[in-house]
Amino acid sequence: MRSLNYVQRLSLDFTGTLFPHAICLGDADNDSLNELVVGDTSGKLLVYKNDESKPWITRTCVGMLTCVAVGDVCNKGKVCWRLHKQKMNLFGRVHGKDIMLVCFILFFQNFVVAVGAEGWFHLFDLSAANANKADSSSQHEFSSFDDQKPLFTQHIPANTKVILISDIDGDGRCELVVGYTDRVVRAFRWEEPTDSSDVGIGQLILLKKWLLEGQVDSLSVNPGPEGLPELMVSQPGCGYAILLCSWTQQDSSGSEEEAPATPGSEGPSRDVILHLTTGRIHNKNVSTHLIGSISKGSKEESATCGLFALCTLDGTLKLMDSSEQLLWSVQVDHQLFALQKLDVTGDGREEVVACAWDGQTYIIDHNRSVVRFQFDENVNAFCAGQYTCKDGKNRSCLVYVGFNHKIYVYYKVELERMESTNLLKVLEEKPEFKRHLKELGVDAEDAAAVRALVTNVLYRGS
Repeated sequence: MRSLNYVQRLSLDFTGTLFPHAICLGDADNDSLNELVVGDTSGKLLVYKNDESKPWITRTCVGMLTCVAVGDVCNKGKVCWRLHKQKMNLFGRVHGKDIMLVCFILFFQNFVVAVGAEGWFHLFDLSAANANKADSSSQHEFSSFDDQKPLFTQHIPANTKVILISDIDGDGRCELVVGYTDRVVRAFRWEEPTDSSDVGIGQLILLKKWLLEGQVDSLSVNPGPEGLPELMVSQPGCGYAILLCSWTQQDSSGSEEEAPATPGSEGPSRDVILHLTTGRIHNKNVSTHLIGSISKGSKEESATCGLFALCTLDGTLKLMDSSEQLLWSVQVDHQLFALQKLDVTGDGREEVVACAWDGQTYIIDHNRSVVRFQFDENVNAFCAGQYTCKDGKNRSCLVYVGFNHKIYVYYKVELERMESTNLLKVLEEKPEFKRHLKELGVDAEDAAAVRALVTNVLYRGS
Protein backbone atom coordinates (compact mmCIF):
# COMPACT_ATOMS: atom_id res chain seq x y z
CA MET A 1 0.00 0.00 0.00
CA ARG A 2 1.54 3.27 -1.15
CA SER A 3 1.25 6.54 0.76
CA LEU A 4 0.63 9.82 -1.04
CA ASN A 5 1.19 13.40 -0.01
CA TYR A 6 -1.11 15.84 -1.81
CA VAL A 7 -0.03 19.43 -1.22
CA GLN A 8 -1.91 21.66 -3.68
CA ARG A 9 -5.17 22.73 -2.12
CA LEU A 10 -7.65 25.55 -1.72
CA SER A 11 -8.69 26.86 1.68
CA LEU A 12 -12.33 28.00 1.83
CA ASP A 13 -13.87 29.94 4.71
CA PHE A 14 -16.69 28.12 6.51
CA THR A 15 -17.77 29.17 10.00
CA GLY A 16 -20.72 26.83 10.50
CA THR A 17 -21.25 23.17 11.26
CA LEU A 18 -22.83 20.63 8.97
CA PHE A 19 -24.19 17.12 8.64
CA PRO A 20 -22.14 14.59 6.60
CA HIS A 21 -24.61 14.63 3.66
CA ALA A 22 -24.94 18.43 3.50
CA ILE A 23 -22.09 18.83 1.02
CA CYS A 24 -21.80 17.98 -2.67
CA LEU A 25 -20.11 18.93 -5.94
CA GLY A 26 -22.10 19.77 -9.06
CA ASP A 27 -22.89 22.29 -11.76
CA ALA A 28 -25.13 24.51 -9.67
CA ASP A 29 -25.50 27.38 -12.16
CA ASN A 30 -25.55 25.46 -15.47
CA ASP A 31 -22.33 26.89 -16.86
CA SER A 32 -20.80 23.38 -17.35
CA LEU A 33 -18.32 24.11 -14.53
CA ASN A 34 -18.81 22.52 -11.13
CA GLU A 35 -19.29 24.32 -7.82
CA LEU A 36 -19.17 23.20 -4.19
CA VAL A 37 -22.52 23.34 -2.37
CA VAL A 38 -22.66 23.28 1.44
CA GLY A 39 -25.58 23.52 3.85
CA ASP A 40 -25.06 24.23 7.55
CA THR A 41 -27.08 23.66 10.70
CA SER A 42 -28.17 27.31 10.88
CA GLY A 43 -30.06 27.02 7.59
CA LYS A 44 -27.52 28.74 5.35
CA LEU A 45 -26.86 27.36 1.88
CA LEU A 46 -23.38 28.28 0.63
CA VAL A 47 -22.08 27.89 -2.92
CA TYR A 48 -18.33 28.16 -3.56
CA LYS A 49 -17.02 28.87 -7.04
CA ASN A 50 -13.54 28.78 -8.58
CA ASP A 51 -10.68 29.52 -6.16
CA GLU A 52 -12.50 32.20 -4.14
CA SER A 53 -12.23 31.57 -0.40
CA LYS A 54 -15.55 33.31 0.29
CA PRO A 55 -18.92 31.85 -0.77
CA TRP A 56 -20.00 32.93 -4.23
CA ILE A 57 -23.67 32.79 -3.22
CA THR A 58 -25.39 32.49 0.17
CA ARG A 59 -29.04 31.60 0.59
CA THR A 60 -31.16 31.20 3.72
CA CYS A 61 -33.38 28.17 4.30
CA VAL A 62 -35.85 27.12 6.99
CA GLY A 63 -34.36 24.97 9.76
CA MET A 64 -31.05 23.16 9.91
CA LEU A 65 -30.02 21.61 6.60
CA THR A 66 -29.26 17.88 6.69
CA CYS A 67 -28.64 17.18 3.00
CA VAL A 68 -28.05 19.00 -0.29
CA ALA A 69 -27.90 17.89 -3.92
CA VAL A 70 -27.53 19.26 -7.44
CA GLY A 71 -29.51 17.83 -10.34
CA ASP A 72 -32.34 18.18 -12.83
CA VAL A 73 -35.03 17.38 -10.28
CA CYS A 74 -37.67 19.31 -12.28
CA ASN A 75 -36.80 17.44 -15.51
CA LYS A 76 -36.27 20.63 -17.49
CA GLY A 77 -33.42 19.17 -19.55
CA LYS A 78 -33.81 19.04 -23.31
CA VAL A 79 -32.69 16.68 -26.05
CA CYS A 80 -31.49 18.59 -29.11
CA TRP A 81 -31.40 16.70 -32.41
CA ARG A 82 -28.91 17.70 -35.09
CA LEU A 83 -28.49 16.55 -38.69
CA HIS A 84 -25.07 16.39 -40.34
CA LYS A 85 -24.55 15.81 -44.05
CA GLN A 86 -21.33 13.95 -44.80
CA LYS A 87 -19.83 11.92 -47.64
CA MET A 88 -18.75 8.56 -46.25
CA ASN A 89 -19.49 4.89 -46.31
CA LEU A 90 -20.23 2.60 -43.39
CA PHE A 91 -16.55 2.23 -42.59
CA GLY A 92 -16.04 5.95 -42.15
CA ARG A 93 -14.08 6.50 -45.38
CA VAL A 94 -15.05 9.24 -47.78
CA HIS A 95 -17.47 8.03 -50.42
CA GLY A 96 -19.43 9.55 -53.25
CA LYS A 97 -22.83 9.58 -51.57
CA ASP A 98 -24.22 12.09 -49.11
CA ILE A 99 -25.67 10.57 -45.95
CA MET A 100 -27.42 12.23 -43.06
CA LEU A 101 -26.01 11.53 -39.62
CA VAL A 102 -28.48 12.09 -36.79
CA CYS A 103 -27.10 12.78 -33.34
CA PHE A 104 -28.60 14.15 -30.15
CA ILE A 105 -27.22 16.14 -27.26
CA LEU A 106 -28.82 15.99 -23.83
CA PHE A 107 -28.84 19.25 -21.89
CA PHE A 108 -29.59 19.12 -18.17
CA GLN A 109 -30.94 22.10 -16.29
CA ASN A 110 -29.64 21.65 -12.80
CA PHE A 111 -31.26 22.96 -9.66
CA VAL A 112 -29.87 23.11 -6.13
CA VAL A 113 -31.93 21.17 -3.59
CA ALA A 114 -31.59 21.69 0.17
CA VAL A 115 -33.66 19.72 2.67
CA GLY A 116 -33.89 20.47 6.39
CA ALA A 117 -34.37 18.19 9.36
CA GLU A 118 -37.86 19.60 9.89
CA GLY A 119 -38.86 18.48 6.40
CA TRP A 120 -38.63 21.72 4.43
CA PHE A 121 -37.66 21.15 0.79
CA HIS A 122 -35.98 24.16 -0.87
CA LEU A 123 -35.45 24.47 -4.61
CA PHE A 124 -33.02 27.05 -6.03
CA ASP A 125 -32.33 28.01 -9.64
CA LEU A 126 -28.91 29.69 -9.74
CA SER A 127 -28.70 30.10 -13.53
CA ALA A 128 -29.91 33.70 -13.32
CA ALA A 129 -27.49 34.39 -10.48
CA ASN A 130 -24.63 33.26 -12.70
CA ALA A 131 -25.72 35.65 -15.45
CA ASN A 132 -26.01 38.53 -12.98
CA LYS A 133 -22.58 37.82 -11.53
CA ALA A 134 -21.05 37.70 -15.00
CA ASP A 135 -22.36 41.20 -15.72
CA SER A 136 -20.93 42.55 -12.48
CA SER A 137 -17.32 43.43 -11.78
CA SER A 138 -17.63 42.19 -8.22
CA GLN A 139 -18.21 38.52 -7.59
CA HIS A 140 -19.73 39.08 -4.15
CA GLU A 141 -22.20 41.87 -4.87
CA PHE A 142 -25.40 42.31 -2.89
CA SER A 143 -28.47 40.49 -4.20
CA SER A 144 -32.04 41.62 -3.76
CA PHE A 145 -34.32 39.82 -1.34
CA ASP A 146 -36.29 38.22 -4.18
CA ASP A 147 -33.08 36.84 -5.70
CA GLN A 148 -32.19 35.15 -2.42
CA LYS A 149 -35.54 33.43 -1.92
CA PRO A 150 -35.97 29.80 -2.97
CA LEU A 151 -37.68 29.20 -6.27
CA PHE A 152 -39.99 26.76 -4.50
CA THR A 153 -40.53 25.33 -1.01
CA GLN A 154 -42.61 22.40 0.15
CA HIS A 155 -42.98 20.53 3.41
CA ILE A 156 -42.27 16.80 3.22
CA PRO A 157 -41.96 14.32 6.13
CA ALA A 158 -39.33 15.40 8.68
CA ASN A 159 -36.11 13.75 9.91
CA THR A 160 -34.42 13.64 6.52
CA LYS A 161 -30.94 12.15 6.42
CA VAL A 162 -29.78 11.67 2.81
CA ILE A 163 -31.15 12.55 -0.64
CA LEU A 164 -30.55 11.39 -4.21
CA ILE A 165 -31.57 12.93 -7.55
CA SER A 166 -31.52 10.28 -10.27
CA ASP A 167 -33.61 8.28 -12.71
CA ILE A 168 -34.50 5.27 -10.58
CA ASP A 169 -37.14 3.64 -12.80
CA GLY A 170 -35.58 3.91 -16.27
CA ASP A 171 -38.14 6.30 -17.75
CA GLY A 172 -35.59 9.03 -18.51
CA ARG A 173 -36.95 11.39 -15.84
CA CYS A 174 -35.24 12.16 -12.55
CA GLU A 175 -36.84 11.38 -9.21
CA LEU A 176 -36.01 12.68 -5.74
CA VAL A 177 -35.27 9.90 -3.25
CA VAL A 178 -35.11 10.76 0.45
CA GLY A 179 -33.76 8.56 3.25
CA TYR A 180 -34.94 9.16 6.81
CA THR A 181 -33.66 8.48 10.29
CA ASP A 182 -36.63 6.19 11.02
CA ARG A 183 -35.50 3.57 8.43
CA VAL A 184 -37.91 4.86 5.78
CA VAL A 185 -37.15 5.78 2.16
CA ARG A 186 -39.52 7.85 0.04
CA ALA A 187 -39.45 8.58 -3.69
CA PHE A 188 -40.93 11.79 -5.10
CA ARG A 189 -41.40 13.14 -8.60
CA TRP A 190 -41.78 16.75 -9.65
CA GLU A 191 -45.13 17.28 -11.36
CA GLU A 192 -46.33 20.46 -13.08
CA PRO A 193 -49.72 21.56 -14.43
CA THR A 194 -50.08 20.65 -18.08
CA ASP A 195 -50.86 24.24 -19.02
CA SER A 196 -47.77 25.73 -17.34
CA SER A 197 -44.21 25.96 -18.60
CA ASP A 198 -42.85 28.23 -15.85
CA VAL A 199 -40.06 26.89 -13.67
CA GLY A 200 -41.13 26.44 -10.07
CA ILE A 201 -44.84 26.01 -10.84
CA GLY A 202 -45.38 22.49 -9.58
CA GLN A 203 -44.93 20.25 -6.57
CA LEU A 204 -43.39 17.02 -5.35
CA ILE A 205 -45.70 14.02 -5.61
CA LEU A 206 -45.06 10.95 -3.46
CA LEU A 207 -44.46 7.87 -5.60
CA LYS A 208 -43.61 5.26 -3.01
CA LYS A 209 -42.58 4.64 0.57
CA TRP A 210 -40.35 1.76 1.66
CA LEU A 211 -39.64 0.53 5.19
CA LEU A 212 -36.18 -0.93 5.81
CA GLU A 213 -34.97 -3.22 8.57
CA GLY A 214 -31.91 -1.12 9.42
CA GLN A 215 -30.70 2.46 9.32
CA VAL A 216 -30.30 4.11 5.92
CA ASP A 217 -26.89 5.76 5.48
CA SER A 218 -26.54 5.87 1.67
CA LEU A 219 -28.70 5.94 -1.45
CA SER A 220 -27.41 5.13 -4.91
CA VAL A 221 -28.42 3.87 -8.35
CA ASN A 222 -26.61 1.03 -10.10
CA PRO A 223 -27.24 -0.69 -13.47
CA GLY A 224 -28.72 -4.13 -12.90
CA PRO A 225 -27.80 -7.34 -14.78
CA GLU A 226 -30.19 -6.32 -17.58
CA GLY A 227 -28.93 -2.74 -17.73
CA LEU A 228 -31.95 -1.20 -15.99
CA PRO A 229 -31.33 1.14 -13.03
CA GLU A 230 -31.71 -0.32 -9.55
CA LEU A 231 -32.25 1.82 -6.46
CA MET A 232 -29.86 0.66 -3.74
CA VAL A 233 -29.89 1.45 -0.04
CA SER A 234 -27.12 0.62 2.43
CA GLN A 235 -27.98 -1.55 5.41
CA PRO A 236 -26.00 -2.20 8.63
CA GLY A 237 -23.49 -5.04 8.70
CA CYS A 238 -22.09 -4.43 5.19
CA GLY A 239 -25.46 -5.17 3.64
CA TYR A 240 -27.64 -3.45 1.10
CA ALA A 241 -31.19 -3.56 -0.20
CA ILE A 242 -32.67 -3.09 -3.66
CA LEU A 243 -35.92 -1.11 -3.62
CA LEU A 244 -38.42 -2.06 -6.31
CA CYS A 245 -40.15 0.76 -8.17
CA SER A 246 -43.47 -1.05 -8.48
CA TRP A 247 -45.31 2.00 -9.84
CA THR A 248 -43.75 1.19 -13.23
CA GLN A 249 -45.77 -2.03 -13.42
CA GLN A 250 -48.89 -0.24 -12.19
CA ASP A 251 -48.55 2.44 -14.83
CA SER A 252 -48.41 -0.16 -17.59
CA SER A 253 -51.17 -2.51 -16.41
CA GLY A 254 -53.39 -0.72 -13.89
CA SER A 255 -55.91 2.05 -14.15
CA GLU A 256 -54.98 5.67 -13.62
CA GLU A 257 -56.44 5.63 -10.12
CA GLU A 258 -54.13 2.80 -9.13
CA ALA A 259 -50.96 4.33 -10.45
CA PRO A 260 -48.78 7.17 -9.25
CA ALA A 261 -48.72 8.16 -5.59
CA THR A 262 -51.31 5.96 -3.94
CA PRO A 263 -49.05 3.03 -2.91
CA GLY A 264 -46.73 5.13 -0.78
CA SER A 265 -49.36 7.41 0.71
CA GLU A 266 -51.20 4.74 2.70
CA GLY A 267 -48.39 2.82 4.31
CA PRO A 268 -44.82 1.57 3.82
CA SER A 269 -44.25 -0.90 1.01
CA ARG A 270 -42.28 -4.11 1.47
CA ASP A 271 -40.91 -4.14 -2.07
CA VAL A 272 -37.45 -4.55 -0.57
CA ILE A 273 -34.89 -7.18 -1.59
CA LEU A 274 -32.29 -7.46 1.18
CA HIS A 275 -28.76 -8.64 0.38
CA LEU A 276 -26.15 -9.61 2.96
CA THR A 277 -22.64 -9.75 1.55
CA THR A 278 -20.44 -12.75 2.11
CA GLY A 279 -17.52 -12.78 4.49
CA ARG A 280 -17.02 -12.42 8.20
CA ILE A 281 -18.79 -9.41 9.68
CA HIS A 282 -17.72 -8.65 13.25
CA ASN A 283 -20.66 -6.37 13.99
CA LYS A 284 -23.95 -6.90 12.19
CA ASN A 285 -25.15 -3.45 13.29
CA VAL A 286 -22.12 -1.51 12.03
CA SER A 287 -22.88 1.58 9.93
CA THR A 288 -22.53 0.94 6.19
CA HIS A 289 -22.20 3.20 3.14
CA LEU A 290 -22.40 2.39 -0.56
CA ILE A 291 -21.79 4.01 -3.93
CA GLY A 292 -23.03 2.66 -7.26
CA SER A 293 -22.60 3.17 -11.01
CA ILE A 294 -18.80 3.00 -10.77
CA SER A 295 -17.48 3.48 -14.30
CA LYS A 296 -15.58 0.59 -15.89
CA GLY A 297 -14.00 2.80 -18.53
CA SER A 298 -16.42 2.30 -21.41
CA LYS A 299 -20.07 3.27 -21.59
CA GLU A 300 -21.06 -0.13 -22.93
CA GLU A 301 -19.49 -2.03 -20.04
CA SER A 302 -20.69 0.42 -17.40
CA ALA A 303 -24.29 0.28 -18.64
CA THR A 304 -24.66 -3.43 -17.87
CA CYS A 305 -23.89 -5.28 -14.66
CA GLY A 306 -22.70 -2.15 -12.90
CA LEU A 307 -20.10 -2.00 -10.15
CA PHE A 308 -20.81 -0.75 -6.64
CA ALA A 309 -18.77 -0.47 -3.46
CA LEU A 310 -19.53 -0.84 0.24
CA CYS A 311 -17.67 0.37 3.30
CA THR A 312 -18.30 0.03 7.03
CA LEU A 313 -17.38 1.98 10.12
CA ASP A 314 -15.19 -0.91 11.30
CA GLY A 315 -12.94 -0.68 8.23
CA THR A 316 -14.35 -3.13 5.66
CA LEU A 317 -14.28 -2.20 1.97
CA LYS A 318 -15.84 -4.28 -0.81
CA LEU A 319 -16.27 -3.96 -4.57
CA MET A 320 -19.08 -5.99 -6.15
CA ASP A 321 -21.10 -6.13 -9.35
CA SER A 322 -24.86 -6.28 -9.73
CA SER A 323 -24.78 -10.06 -10.08
CA GLU A 324 -23.54 -10.13 -6.44
CA GLN A 325 -20.06 -11.28 -7.44
CA LEU A 326 -17.41 -10.08 -4.98
CA LEU A 327 -14.48 -8.60 -6.89
CA TRP A 328 -12.34 -7.76 -3.88
CA SER A 329 -12.46 -7.07 -0.16
CA VAL A 330 -10.08 -4.92 1.88
CA GLN A 331 -9.83 -4.51 5.64
CA VAL A 332 -8.27 -1.36 7.14
CA ASP A 333 -7.70 -0.13 10.69
CA HIS A 334 -9.74 3.05 10.40
CA GLN A 335 -13.37 4.03 10.89
CA LEU A 336 -14.72 4.70 7.40
CA PHE A 337 -17.67 7.09 7.30
CA ALA A 338 -17.77 8.34 3.68
CA LEU A 339 -17.57 6.57 0.32
CA GLN A 340 -17.14 8.23 -3.09
CA LYS A 341 -15.96 7.40 -6.62
CA LEU A 342 -13.38 9.32 -8.63
CA ASP A 343 -11.27 8.78 -11.74
CA VAL A 344 -7.79 9.69 -10.51
CA THR A 345 -5.81 8.07 -13.34
CA GLY A 346 -7.71 9.62 -16.26
CA ASP A 347 -8.40 6.29 -17.97
CA GLY A 348 -12.18 6.53 -17.60
CA ARG A 349 -12.35 3.91 -14.86
CA GLU A 350 -13.44 5.29 -11.52
CA GLU A 351 -11.60 4.36 -8.35
CA VAL A 352 -13.25 3.84 -4.97
CA VAL A 353 -12.46 6.58 -2.42
CA ALA A 354 -13.15 6.02 1.29
CA CYS A 355 -12.49 8.50 4.10
CA ALA A 356 -12.15 7.91 7.85
CA TRP A 357 -12.98 10.27 10.71
CA ASP A 358 -9.26 10.83 11.40
CA GLY A 359 -8.57 11.96 7.82
CA GLN A 360 -7.09 8.73 6.49
CA THR A 361 -8.25 8.38 2.88
CA TYR A 362 -8.03 5.24 0.76
CA ILE A 363 -8.13 5.12 -3.05
CA ILE A 364 -8.62 1.63 -4.51
CA ASP A 365 -8.89 0.63 -8.17
CA HIS A 366 -10.72 -2.30 -9.75
CA ASN A 367 -7.65 -4.53 -9.39
CA ARG A 368 -7.39 -3.90 -5.63
CA SER A 369 -4.35 -1.63 -5.90
CA VAL A 370 -4.47 0.68 -2.87
CA VAL A 371 -3.00 4.11 -2.19
CA ARG A 372 -3.68 6.21 0.87
CA PHE A 373 -3.52 9.86 1.83
CA GLN A 374 -3.51 11.28 5.35
CA PHE A 375 -5.42 14.53 5.75
CA ASP A 376 -3.87 16.32 8.73
CA GLU A 377 -7.08 16.93 10.73
CA ASN A 378 -10.15 15.13 11.97
CA VAL A 379 -12.91 15.22 9.37
CA ASN A 380 -16.48 16.41 9.83
CA ALA A 381 -17.61 15.77 6.24
CA PHE A 382 -16.03 14.55 3.01
CA CYS A 383 -16.86 14.39 -0.68
CA ALA A 384 -15.00 13.79 -3.94
CA GLY A 385 -15.73 14.66 -7.55
CA GLN A 386 -15.15 17.31 -10.19
CA TYR A 387 -14.56 20.95 -9.21
CA THR A 388 -13.43 24.00 -11.17
CA CYS A 389 -10.69 25.91 -9.43
CA LYS A 390 -7.45 27.17 -10.96
CA ASP A 391 -7.48 26.65 -14.72
CA GLY A 392 -11.14 27.10 -15.59
CA LYS A 393 -11.98 23.44 -16.12
CA ASN A 394 -13.31 20.61 -14.01
CA ARG A 395 -10.64 18.60 -12.20
CA SER A 396 -10.76 15.61 -9.89
CA CYS A 397 -10.79 16.85 -6.29
CA LEU A 398 -10.96 15.66 -2.69
CA VAL A 399 -12.93 17.91 -0.32
CA TYR A 400 -12.51 17.84 3.46
CA VAL A 401 -14.47 19.77 6.08
CA GLY A 402 -12.58 19.96 9.35
CA PHE A 403 -13.35 21.53 12.71
CA ASN A 404 -11.30 24.72 12.30
CA HIS A 405 -13.82 26.73 10.21
CA LYS A 406 -12.17 25.75 6.93
CA ILE A 407 -12.98 23.60 3.91
CA TYR A 408 -9.97 22.20 2.05
CA VAL A 409 -10.17 21.28 -1.64
CA TYR A 410 -7.25 19.20 -2.94
CA TYR A 411 -7.36 19.85 -6.66
CA LYS A 412 -4.31 18.02 -8.02
CA VAL A 413 -5.00 14.41 -7.11
CA GLU A 414 -4.34 12.77 -10.48
CA LEU A 415 -2.06 9.73 -10.53
CA GLU A 416 -0.14 8.30 -13.47
CA ARG A 417 -0.87 4.78 -12.25
CA MET A 418 -2.35 3.04 -9.23
CA GLU A 419 -0.19 -0.05 -9.01
CA SER A 420 3.26 -0.01 -7.44
CA THR A 421 6.19 -0.05 -9.85
CA ASN A 422 9.90 0.82 -9.99
CA LEU A 423 11.97 3.25 -12.00
CA LEU A 424 13.46 0.64 -14.33
CA LYS A 425 10.03 -0.62 -15.41
CA VAL A 426 8.88 2.91 -16.09
CA LEU A 427 11.99 3.67 -18.15
CA GLU A 428 11.66 0.46 -20.16
CA GLU A 429 8.24 1.59 -21.37
CA LYS A 430 9.74 4.72 -22.92
CA PRO A 431 11.17 4.26 -26.47
CA GLU A 432 13.73 7.05 -26.04
CA PHE A 433 15.29 5.19 -23.09
CA LYS A 434 16.50 2.33 -25.29
CA ARG A 435 17.80 4.85 -27.80
CA HIS A 436 19.87 6.58 -25.13
CA LEU A 437 21.21 3.24 -23.90
CA LYS A 438 22.36 2.42 -27.42
CA GLU A 439 24.10 5.80 -27.70
CA LEU A 440 25.91 5.10 -24.42
CA GLY A 441 26.93 1.63 -25.54
CA VAL A 442 24.85 -0.20 -22.94
CA ASP A 443 22.98 -3.35 -23.93
CA ALA A 444 19.29 -2.87 -23.12
CA GLU A 445 18.96 -6.61 -22.45
CA ASP A 446 21.73 -6.56 -19.82
CA ALA A 447 19.69 -5.85 -16.68
CA ALA A 448 22.76 -5.55 -14.44
CA ALA A 449 24.43 -3.01 -16.73
CA VAL A 450 21.24 -0.95 -17.04
CA ARG A 451 20.77 -0.99 -13.27
CA ALA A 452 24.37 0.09 -12.71
CA LEU A 453 24.00 2.95 -15.19
CA VAL A 454 20.80 4.23 -13.56
CA THR A 455 22.36 3.96 -10.10
CA ASN A 456 25.42 5.87 -11.27
CA VAL A 457 23.28 8.67 -12.73
CA LEU A 458 21.08 8.97 -9.65
CA TYR A 459 23.63 8.69 -6.87
CA ARG A 460 26.96 9.75 -8.38
CA GLY A 461 28.65 12.24 -6.10
CA SER A 462 26.21 11.72 -3.23
